Amino acid sequence: MNWFSKFLGAGGSAAAEPWPEGALIVDVRSPGEYLSGHVEGALNLPLNDLPRLAGEHLPDIAQPLVLYCQSGMRSESALRYLQSCGYTQLVNGRSPGAVALRLHSAIVRG
Repeated sequence: MNWFSKFLGAGGSAAAEPWPEGALIVDVRSPGEYLSGHVEGALNLPLNDLPRLAGEHLPDIAQPLVLYCQSGMRSESALRYLQSCGYTQLVNGRSPGAVALRLHSAIVRG
């Protein structure tokens, strides 16, 4: 495995599994990190606030979700939490760059 494969998450769920069509992209980083650059159209639900915000912003537990953070660690924690709440279609997209590349989307600021 080369460095580019590692960056994209080869061997993990982001690369090994097909992503569901029409998935909602969720950035679980802090608001400051989100503002510094996020995948266009991503919803910001910081990991620390996820238990409080998930019910309001993610009411459909069957909706496909792609979660990402900076390295994939927080998004994996978010994935596990949401699984424990009954969410069924979850993918750890790892990083903003990996998600943007996979979706042919832009990274935007603000």
